[in-house]
Amino acid sequence: MTEPLIDAHAHFLHEGCGRSDWRDVNAARLRAGERMGITCHVASVLGSFGFRSPTYFPSPEDVTAGNDEMLALCRKHGALVRMLVTVNPNHSAHARREIERCVEKGAVGIKLAASRRADDPLLDPICGLAFKHGLPILHHIWQHRRHEWPNQEISDGADLAVLARRHPKVTLILAHIGGGGDYLHTFAAVRDVHNIVADISGSGVDRGMLDAAVVSLGSQRLLWGSDITMETGLAKLRALEHTGLSSADDIKDIRWRNAARVFGSSVATGTSASRTRRRRALHAGPSRRTPSAGKSK
Repeated sequence: MTEPLIDAHAHFLHEGCGRSDWRDVNAARLRAGERMGITCHVASVLGSFGFRSPTYFPSPEDVTAGNDEMLALCRKHGALVRMLVTVNPNHSAHARREIERCVEKGAVGIKLAASRRADDPLLDPICGLAFKHGLPILHHIWQHRRHEWPNQEISDGADLAVLARRHPKVTLILAHIGGGGDYLHTFAAVRDVHNIVADISGSGVDRGMLDAAVVSLGSQRLLWGSDITMETGLAKLRALEHTGLSSADDIKDIRWRNAARVFGSSVATGTSASRTRRRRALHAGPSRRTPSAGKSK
């Protein structure tokens, strides 16, 4: 059996996104994933991606439609595609209903876009449901927010750390260290908040980015992912063995073992994982093994 490779941060499109090439984009992701060796795309659909309502403030109708499309993809592709249920916490009652509905249909996590700043109390009910079902929450993050950006409630690592400290038994995924801004600020903000893990997805592929992530967070708090741009995901995948990771186990942690712990073993094995087992794995957290750190090459 080929060693698993789990994309912890993927996206798919659908007809309601207003793009005539949506099928081609989805097919290209799956085709590229096959060539890269991806064994599971843990994915979400952000409503209509801005076509009918704003990408980061999707209407309840767009959220439901996007989640329905994501569920259909899971049914079509089986173990290859797993679902993050997208919610807009500004519509709190609807968000709670969507989580319950999609968890019953197999969702393995919750996706929060930039719909509300991460430290806002409006996210607390979402965290409560995440704890109930043993689900991680992936939150859209920019690094070191310097000013407000239009059409999104942008959050940085320090904001997420506030939420994580309020909910220490919920695993929070800091989305894309390869996003905008100063990731060194992010690493410092979340280093000591151990229920935060970070995915390494995003369009940035700076030299030294992964090295700094390994030094700050260690191999057991990093997840490989692609986000939108799969070529940058491939670049980071190839770079892993040239960072401060000197152990094959450390690389396996980032490639798939951390994702299996965070999302449940079904993302690695293609089997169903019970909520109890998933909750137990989440609350156990990473082991105390310290990853080896060699010199950068």
